[in-house]
Amino acid sequence: MNTKTKVLLAEDEISLGMIIQESLESRDFEVVLCSNGEIAWEKYKTSKPEILVLDVMMPKKDGFTLAEEIRKIDPFTPIIFLTSKGQTEDVVKGFGQGGNDYIRKPFSMEELIVRIKAQLSRKQLKTQQSDWLELGKFEFHPTRQLLKFGTTESPLTARESQLLQILLENCNDITDRSLILNQIWGADDFFNARSMDVFITKLRKKLQDDPEIQILNIRGYGYKLVC
Repeated sequence: MNTKTKVLLAEDEISLGMIIQESLESRDFEVVLCSNGEIAWEKYKTSKPEILVLDVMMPKKDGFTLAEEIRKIDPFTPIIFLTSKGQTEDVVKGFGQGGNDYIRKPFSMEELIVRIKAQLSRKQLKTQQSDWLELGKFEFHPTRQLLKFGTTESPLTARESQLLQILLENCNDITDRSLILNQIWGADDFFNARSMDVFITKLRKKLQDDPEIQILNIRGYGYKLVC
């Protein structure tokens, strides 16, 4: 039985597309490679991928337009954009079109693979949001925005809950700072970064009853939830 994760990859630079395809297939992914947005749209409808990796600048149908069309019928399959465009407004537009992550070219294959796995883990966790999730000696309910320690329940704000969920999805791994900022605050800038630091401090206080739980600041990269 085929248990490989199916990735739909849309990349109009043929050599880059083949490099990405070979790298992912060597990690036991199944890759459907498309050279433009129109082909990717047709392949999406027939191949039922578990995650999409879309170049933004493609002929016939760009990645943003393709993502917008997919989101009309599929709000759940993760979408990662690949692009050489690095302006803040482009990143914001990408998330606004339904993207889950945004990788600027050039990038390492290890970075892409880590981000694909993070999105797949997040997708799996979302199917469990009706349940309590274990977090050390705590339990966390993302949908109800609650932390439970023993029999004591503590409410979380929507932003605290979003932040904790992203950290938990990448538990014991580094969570990219810009990924958090773009997904929750909508932009990676100085003022949002300061706001995020405040929320990290709030979460640390709410989790302090379990000394085994730490939220580490990995300078220059992001945060790591150690549990």
